[in-house]
Amino acid sequence: MVEDGVVTLTSFVDEFPKKVAAEKAAKSIAGVKAVAEDIIVKYGDNYKTTDKEIAKAAVRALELNTSVPREKLMVKVDDGYIFLSGELKWDYQKNAAKNTIQNLQGVKGVINNITIYKETPPTEVAHKIMEAFKRSADIDANTITVKIEGHTAILTGTVNSLKEKDDATRAAF
Repeated sequence: MVEDGVVTLTSFVDEFPKKVAAEKAAKSIAGVKAVAEDIIVKYGDNYKTTDKEIAKAAVRALELNTSVPREKLMVKVDDGYIFLSGELKWDYQKNAAKNTIQNLQGVKGVINNITIYKETPPTEVAHKIMEAFKRSADIDANTITVKIEGHTAILTGTVNSLKEKDDATRAAF
């Protein structure tokens, strides 16, 4: 359903990657301002995986991914939802952690509460973000401004889709 640029996704799917794909597809459509994602992951009885099994599989998968410093993360599983927490230096590591575990059997969702810490002085951050925008073919750097307040980067401007907004956010990280 679409109303005033807000897309509402509702349904049941039998695995988490299908939920992620539906949200990604909705965000890529021009004119979409927000996505209300009410898709429920419902595995059949033949595929019942316990939280303990999911937690073990998540830890094993993270240990095998060399992009993720496993010793800096904590995994919690509750009713099929994986909660990631900890502190990492780079956003790509945070995304790699989520991507590593989101397709595991029995996972209903991933809540990525990993925080990023940077050693870059805030005065250099705005310049680096704008340079990242200019390198990206998907972001119009002339329509976005960057303001730094303490350790927070504030992006303002106009984009053509939620995907472009997500791309700008990723570039800023």
